[in-house]
Amino acid sequence: MPRKEVPSTKSKTSYPAGLKSSLKSYFFKGVSLGGGKTNKTAVANIEYFVSKNKIFLHSLKNKIKTEKDYSSDQQLFEYLNDSRSNLKYIAVNASLSMPKCITCKLKCPGFEKCTEPEILWLWKSHRELKKKNLFTPYTERCSEVYISNNLEEKFSLPHALGANMAPLTARAHYLMRRINKPFIEVYPKLSLWRIGRSIGIQKSYLRYHKHAVSGEEVRGAIVNHLIKAEIAFIYDDDKKTLIEDNSSFEAFLCALTGVLKYKKQVEPRPKGFPKKEGWIDFPKEEINWK
Repeated sequence: MPRKEVPSTKSKTSYPAGLKSSLKSYFFKGVSLGGGKTNKTAVANIEYFVSKNKIFLHSLKNKIKTEKDYSSDQQLFEYLNDSRSNLKYIAVNASLSMPKCITCKLKCPGFEKCTEPEILWLWKSHRELKKKNLFTPYTERCSEVYISNNLEEKFSLPHALGANMAPLTARAHYLMRRINKPFIEVYPKLSLWRIGRSIGIQKSYLRYHKHAVSGEEVRGAIVNHLIKAEIAFIYDDDKKTLIEDNSSFEAFLCALTGVLKYKKQVEPRPKGFPKKEGWIDFPKEEINWK
């Protein structure tokens, strides 16, 4: 029998003070996707109350793993395949679109001679950046090249079909085939950077939230800032989990980015970006939380 998602703490049988189920709200699920054979996957379920402009971490599920014949993929499907009509986005930290050369059905002249918009954009970017290494349009996408080279901080995004990301890309596409819900792609490190800077968190903290030694201290500072700034309401048990478990923390960042997209607080595609190319949603540099 399918297992029903339940809140991760007993205290969540009631809403926080000032919030109630009768108020208009939308749900946003964030997924930190790990390998199908690991227990590194987490799902954060945020409820956003429109009239109150309040974000509530409704439930959190982490360390999702296969249990005998009950696969972690089936569990994840059940957590994500929400029947509620007010589920706005499922935000995932994995590539939701393939590189152009993988999906193209035209006779291939080689990307040196290709005139498809995505390949022309990659050539233009390569020449403007004066990169030594040539791009590989069968592993990387325009969005990864743009974010890695055009923002206020240096970000090195893994390629959609690079060695580290390819298994997660495959898993994400497997899940999307079964779930008829709107998905968005998120890069948690960039979301963290923009969210953190918007509430005054020092840059050094934002760069090392995954650090083995200081990671918990950094994540704790970030979560406490979000609560103190009244951006998010988080129960103590879930706060503890977000601090101790980086996968849970990144799932929360993904869901929070979904809320910001709903509030029109994410960056639009840059001018001249290929219309059919996949995009990664990330917060504006100046976020309006009101």
